Amino acid sequence: MAHYLILNGPNVNRLGKREPAVFGNDTLTDLETGLFQFAEAVQIQLTFFQSNHEGDLIDAIHEAEGQYDGIVLNPGALSHYSYAIRDAVSSISLPVIEVHLSNLYAREEFRHQSVIAPAVKGRIIGLGFEGYKLAVRYLLNQQGGE
Repeated sequence: MAHYLILNGPNVNRLGKREPAVFGNDTLTDLETGLFQFAEAVQIQLTFFQSNHEGDLIDAIHEAEGQYDGIVLNPGALSHYSYAIRDAVSSISLPVIEVHLSNLYAREEFRHQSVIAPAVKGRIIGLGFEGYKLAVRYLLNQQGGE
């Protein structure tokens, strides 16, 4: 059974409270519940991890190799400046899909750049919670599943 890590960075734990006009009213728990139901339907396993600390995210990326078949990564604002996360992604052989809930290009200009983007397999931006499902579907299809 395919097993993917859903890795969420800073402030994703504030979903439902932080900028509801941008991110909506659903919470991180809502996201995880919906993804868990999706995982059951397509018969895969998901593990969820969220941290507001860059080093914790880097450790999770390093530890993913050998445990998971791929990573769905929402690095939050770290995508704009964390060369350390980029290096961590580059250091593993797992496919990583970068996901952002909001359309970064419709927001402040500093959000238009991702230093992580060159190191990931692909990016899904602005599709809300559905972006996570699309990322998982892509990873699963690349493995010959679904």
